[in-house]
Amino acid sequence: MPKIDKNLTVSGKRKTAIAKATIKKGEGKILVNKKPYENLDFFKKLTIKEPIEIAKKVLGVFDFDISINIKGGGSESQIFAARLALARALVKFTKSDELKTAFTKYDKNLLVADTRRKEPNKPGDSKARKKRQKSFR
Repeated sequence: MPKIDKNLTVSGKRKTAIAKATIKKGEGKILVNKKPYENLDFFKKLTIKEPIEIAKKVLGVFDFDISINIKGGGSESQIFAARLALARALVKFTKSDELKTAFTKYDKNLLVADTRRKEPNKPGDSKARKKRQKSFR
């Protein structure tokens, strides 16, 4: 097994949501905003569970305590930011190249942030792309 640090904090972003994951050696507890991730609804729980299951498959055991704090954004953005922070924390903490390749093979967005943002409104227009109607008569 690769060399492991004592404590590590990694962040992940999605739109305006920012998640910070703190990882340390432990017994496999995962807290999202100081609550167990099992208390989340079904879709959110599955989204958070993806990197955990891949890590269990690659590393054999999952003995890390992870605390994720999320601020800003909507509920979907928060979960995807947490998923990104969790995956990045696992890769950085274990220093495992196999885990990194497994995450990349499963879904590139587990390690690479989605940089798309809302386009700003143009001056004098109501929306970013929509223009005012023009009257010809």
